[in-house]
Amino acid sequence: MKNRNNAGNKYQQYPLLIEQIVKDIDINKPLPEIVVITTYPPRQCGIATYSQDLIKALNNQYVDSFSIKVCALENKNEKHTYTDPDVKYILDTSEPESYIKLAKALNEDENIKIVLIQHEFGLFAESTKEFNEFIDAVQKPLTVVFHTVLPNPDEVFKANVQHILNRVDSLIVMTNNAADILVRDYIIDRSLITVIPHGTHLVPHSDKNNLKAKYGYQGKTILSTFGLLSSGKSIETTLEALPQVIEKNPDVLFLIIGKTHPTVFLHEGETYRDSLVQKINELGLENHVAFINKYVPLPELLEYLQMTDIYLFTSKDPNQAVSGTFSYALSCGCAIVSTPIPHAREVLAGDTGITFDFGNSPQLAAAINKLLADDTLRETMVLNGLHKIIHTAWENSAVDHAILLEQTAGNAIKLHYRNPEVNLNHIKAMTTDFGMLQFSKLNKPDKASGYTVDDNARALIAMCQHYKKYKDESVLPYINTYLSYIEYCHMKDGRFINYVDLDKNFTEQNNNENLEDSSGRAMWALGYLISVANILPTEYVQRAEAMFQNSLSLTKGIYSTRAMAFVIKGLYYYNRTIKDDDTIIYIKLFADRMVQMYRHEKEENWHWFESYLTYANSVLPEALLLCYTITGEEVYKDIAKESMDFLLDVIFDENSIKVVPNDGWYFKGQEDKKRYGEQPIDVAYTIMALRKFHDIFKEEKYLTKMEMAFNWFLGNNHLQQIIYNPCTGGCFDGLEQHNVNLNQGAESTLSYLMARLTITKYFGNPDQIYFRRKLKNTITKHLEKF
Repeated sequence: MKNRNNAGNKYQQYPLLIEQIVKDIDINKPLPEIVVITTYPPRQCGIATYSQDLIKALNNQYVDSFSIKVCALENKNEKHTYTDPDVKYILDTSEPESYIKLAKALNEDENIKIVLIQHEFGLFAESTKEFNEFIDAVQKPLTVVFHTVLPNPDEVFKANVQHILNRVDSLIVMTNNAADILVRDYIIDRSLITVIPHGTHLVPHSDKNNLKAKYGYQGKTILSTFGLLSSGKSIETTLEALPQVIEKNPDVLFLIIGKTHPTVFLHEGETYRDSLVQKINELGLENHVAFINKYVPLPELLEYLQMTDIYLFTSKDPNQAVSGTFSYALSCGCAIVSTPIPHAREVLAGDTGITFDFGNSPQLAAAINKLLADDTLRETMVLNGLHKIIHTAWENSAVDHAILLEQTAGNAIKLHYRNPEVNLNHIKAMTTDFGMLQFSKLNKPDKASGYTVDDNARALIAMCQHYKKYKDESVLPYINTYLSYIEYCHMKDGRFINYVDLDKNFTEQNNNENLEDSSGRAMWALGYLISVANILPTEYVQRAEAMFQNSLSLTKGIYSTRAMAFVIKGLYYYNRTIKDDDTIIYIKLFADRMVQMYRHEKEENWHWFESYLTYANSVLPEALLLCYTITGEEVYKDIAKESMDFLLDVIFDENSIKVVPNDGWYFKGQEDKKRYGEQPIDVAYTIMALRKFHDIFKEEKYLTKMEMAFNWFLGNNHLQQIIYNPCTGGCFDGLEQHNVNLNQGAESTLSYLMARLTITKYFGNPDQIYFRRKLKNTITKHLEKF
């Protein structure tokens, strides 16, 4: 009776408990705030553009994680009207009182968790004392980005920099050289410094000739430079080199892109530009030089750079640590010739570009002529440059910044990745009227690679998933194309042939490989299409069902573990629409084989079907779980969970996934081997399996790991780099030890899409994560008290 009364008392407390939970959740509570102190558009300067790009990237990359507000820097000569609602404060560096007011406002706002300052010495030159007093007064974690780091400082300058270094909680520079200077000349602990390169934009790498035609430059070899014009650009160095270049390359056109720097214009007007025009006339270059005299919008600028054959960077400042213009040109696929600023020496090493001495026009001319005479060298440099610069994409810069800010803020910020919009552009570009091509060079479809059943089966599944979700009728012709390809490779006796060349011939490769896995994928794809028969044209379903039935009897001879798993998936989906005894017979046949394999290999610390983990591992426990859902056999369920949990222990740590790579499998007894070469398909298969395990077992750990796994595509991996390319809609082909494979083939792109469509309703959507986790954490906290 006593226990019953106590229980009754607890039950009576439920209304109060629920009231407290609802009060604590407060979905209107503002997100933790990051304040960025920087110049900002409409002010026209490199740091303003940099900050705008970074903030946009952070907001695009994360959801329900933070709110970014801007404190715009002004002075007595630079006043602006800001239309961006995120500009919350203005700091007038010409007015000492402005520093005091800002420090007070920052300190009094409890929601501000960290302050980020974009620092350039010129921005605070007239108020160094006030700036130093300001950073001392700010009682928030402070991160400073040094856009310039000067070597060999005098004592006064060094003391000023050290004052900043002594105050900051974390510090960002853009090159390793800048970090080295700080350690050597300013005596700072290297561990306090984080190197995050200047961000760059992902571009679609459009055809140069098409872009030249668009802008009226057909038949021209384009040299270019861009940026706000000032004498420090040393454009005259290029003008003096051009006669030697034109002598050998008469079709050369040099584009000088950008308006005069506003500060320069304020003090000097167009004096420098006029001097360049005079020199052009003196050298007779009127037909070989063109000014694009305006502040060029970003999309237009990126097109100018993509049409550029050689980009020229001629700055005469040896202490210029980094150049955004230089970075943008590399990311747009330009061959680069540059003066040896520290950034250029780092990035252009190893056949990535050519450097020449400051102001040395003959050297510059020789470098240009060398590149224009050797297409292979130029193309090699472009590819090397793209592989070096990809890690600086704004999406990757956002990841690096966010992780550092989260740490610096003492975990007052919790990061949640935002799901990118679904983008079918690359898949459509990879699809001909016959099928989906196998490979891509960067994002350019490689027609010579031909076609496979593997890729077209995956494409069929992905597009059926997409149509099921969005009912977008524009994808129906693509579903038909992929189904038709599978029909082309489906033999009368029920076999599937995998490889077809561009001329629609079956290749010799079909004779040298075991095609069981390909046949299994085809059965999975056909079964999935049949499972959504109620929304597809009847004709599609009839064709798929005819092939499925014709090939089913052959599958009983399949013993490849993964091929059996793929067939099981096909049978599972087929069974959603068509119920027959054969489905159960085949399901049990394959499931019992897998159980036998598992029992044969299982040991105390090895709960797996084979003596190694290779590719597509997660489809094995997933397939056995599907067998359970159809048959109700508990042994299938138990082994599925035991093997899946074993696999998850191998490929997950506390924060991320690291799937078994293609550079060496994971063998029993060799568990500690370092492994690299992760493939998107393995991550995608893991996500799809985790969804099934979450649906059946309702355990939170499967949902958590599903989110971790999908975030691998968005930067939560050992390189902290994106694998999905939001610019093209393609997915990079792999994650290596030190770099990402930039090719965007069919397998990787389709794998991403299947993963993206699988997780759509679970996480990564605006206003969804924050509320769900707040709800969970709040209820858990109160139930523990209760």
